[in-house]
Amino acid sequence: MNAMEVETSNSASASLPSRPKFGALRAHEMSDGQVQFRKVSVPPHRYTPLKKAWLEIYNPIYEQMKIDVRMNLKDRKVELKTRADTPDVSNLQKCADFVHAFMLGFDVTDAIALLRVDELYVESFEIKDVKTLKGDHKSRAIGRLSGKGGKTKFAIENSTRTRIVIADSKIHILGSCTNIKVARSSLCSLILGSPAGKVYSKLRAVTARLAERF
Repeated sequence: MNAMEVETSNSASASLPSRPKFGALRAHEMSDGQVQFRKVSVPPHRYTPLKKAWLEIYNPIYEQMKIDVRMNLKDRKVELKTRADTPDVSNLQKCADFVHAFMLGFDVTDAIALLRVDELYVESFEIKDVKTLKGDHKSRAIGRLSGKGGKTKFAIENSTRTRIVIADSKIHILGSCTNIKVARSSLCSLILGSPAGKVYSKLRAVTARLAERF
């Protein structure tokens, strides 16, 4: 009886078809062949820098990410869309984030990290979100954030591995979630009036703790 069972099981396994192997779906297949769009507005003060850096922005988007890109001169918007050979549907959003980061004031060399590294974000806030300042008080707060010749800003960037853009009263931070949190905490302390030396020492302690954790 046992021998008969073994024979029938062997014959059953031999008759089973091989497991099918399906390739990964492309972007246009996932959306039933529909083209997906993103539009990024170009502010007036970023129009000239965009013209100068257009090829640096265009090449990685078109050649590496396989996304179509064009500048709509009438609407003053950068338009992005998927195409038949786009490998991943998330590439469209990555490219939109990359262009948006450039519009906020980040260099192309820094913003391009959004295409190559996952879990990078841009966070924006204003000085008035932390403390309501007007006139000279606001100007002094912006001066504290930058430091002499940008020294304070560079120190925060290097220790937290982030990139910071200070555009008048708006502050934009590019980096990972944890690093953005540390950088934002330091910037908020400076806005609230802490001296740069105190912020540096606190920053050294926090970055040392983060280094130990990883």
